[in-house]
Amino acid sequence: MKIALPLLIAFGLAGAAVAQDAGKSVWQGIYTPEQADRGGGVYAQRCGACHGAALNGTGEAPPLIGGEFVSHWDTMTVGDLYDRVRTTMPQNDPQSMTREEYADVLAFLLKNNGFPAGSQPLDKRSEVLATIGITAEKPVNSGR
Repeated sequence: MKIALPLLIAFGLAGAAVAQDAGKSVWQGIYTPEQADRGGGVYAQRCGACHGAALNGTGEAPPLIGGEFVSHWDTMTVGDLYDRVRTTMPQNDPQSMTREEYADVLAFLLKNNGFPAGSQPLDKRSEVLATIGITAEKPVNSGR
């Protein structure tokens, strides 16, 4: 067990480093306003009953907005968040939406958490989204 713990820590730190060194950042405008608007409609139909119309959580469903949400995903990638949402939500019918709908909902979440929109829609492929780092605080050199 003495070897296993350092290896787990090393792999955990390596994962965080990959997210921080990802090619892009959520601060670089990775979704379009139109995509976030579409995502708002999907969210209202498929997510709002559990997570609340204002994304503030209800009952056992956690909030999807604010410091707690953003800090939970800090140093991870958009791909991590996308895969989590796609494989587990809606809780009563996981993986029941199209990849485009999941990307649209994610764009809606990003918008509502203060991350800027851009000119290209958020991709629907996990491997592409895995190159986009989530950082809670806007980097000084983000260009926006």
